[in-house]
Amino acid sequence: MKVGIVGSGLVGSTAAYAMVLQGVGREIVLVDRNRPRAEAEANDILHAVPFANPLTVVSGDYDRLTGCRAVVLAAGVSQKAGESRLELLSRNVAVFREVVPQVLQYAPDAVLVVATNPVDVMTHLAARFAAEVGVPRSRVFGSGTTLDTARFRTLLGTHFQVDAQHVHAYVVGEHGDSEVLTWSAATIADLTLEEFGRRRGISIDGTVRQQIDQHVRRAAYEIIAGKGATYYGIGCALARIVKAIINDQRAILTVSTHSLDVAGIRDVTISLPHLLGGDGILTALPLELNDSEHTLLHKSASVIRAAIDSLPR
Repeated sequence: MKVGIVGSGLVGSTAAYAMVLQGVGREIVLVDRNRPRAEAEANDILHAVPFANPLTVVSGDYDRLTGCRAVVLAAGVSQKAGESRLELLSRNVAVFREVVPQVLQYAPDAVLVVATNPVDVMTHLAARFAAEVGVPRSRVFGSGTTLDTARFRTLLGTHFQVDAQHVHAYVVGEHGDSEVLTWSAATIADLTLEEFGRRRGISIDGTVRQQIDQHVRRAAYEIIAGKGATYYGIGCALARIVKAIINDQRAILTVSTHSLDVAGIRDVTISLPHLLGGDGILTALPLELNDSEHTLLHKSASVIRAAIDSLPR
C-alpha cells in the first residue's frame, strides 16, 4: 500500500518515520514545495529501514502520489510574529486551495488526513475544496483529538497504575483550548473510574481531575515552550490513523470530520469517536455525555463554527 505525505516539516517527516517504525504501508512518498527538504527527509528516513520494517521511502512531485491509498496533509505556513490567528488561517486557506486539488488530481481515490493546524477549520476547508472535484466528506478528515485522547488515556493510566491501552476515555470537540474531556464516559475494565479506584485503593478526586485536565489541555503549550514544536505524539497518531485506513481496521478514533449537528451547532467540523476504515469515515459514534459535558461540547462547537464563519469564501 502506498501512502503520501504533503509537507515535509517536523510533523510530516516524523509521521513518515513513525510509519516506518510501525510498518505502515509499503511505500511512503514525501512531497514538499521545498524539494531538497523532502528529498533529504526521505533519504534520512530510508536509512532507518534496515532497523525497522521493509518500506520504500521516496520524494517527488504531486504526480508521485498516483496510486496512494491515503494522503496526509501536513502542509501549511507558520504563524509570524504579530500575526493574528485569522491572518494565519487566511494564508493557510491559500495553501490548501493549491494543495488539495493537486493531490486529488493524481490520487482521486485517496483518503485525505489533515494534520495542519488549526486542524478542525483546515479539515473543513479541505473537505470543501475536495467536494468541488466530487470527493465525499467521508474521505476527508483531520487528526482531530486523536492525540488529546492519547494524552488523556496516558495520564489516567499513570494515575491508576494500569496500561493506558486498557483505559477507555475520549477527548472530543475542538483540538484546542475548548476541548472536552469526557470524564463521565471513561472506564477501565468496564468499570467507572471511581469504581476501579475503589478496588485499587486509588482516589480520583476533583484536584486530580483538574491536574489531569490541565496537563491534557495545556500539553502542546508546555512542549512548545520547552522545545519549540510538537511532533512525536502527532506523528505516531497520524501513523495509527493511516494504518486503520490502509488495513481497513474498523478502528474507533476521535478524528475530526463534518457533522450536520453537534450539541445544537449545525454544519461544523469537530472531533467525536468515529468508526474508521478503508473508505474513511464509516459512522460517527456519539457519546452519552452528562449535562455539563454537553454544555461544554456546545461551546467548543461554537468556537469552531465562529472560526469557520470568519474565513473568506
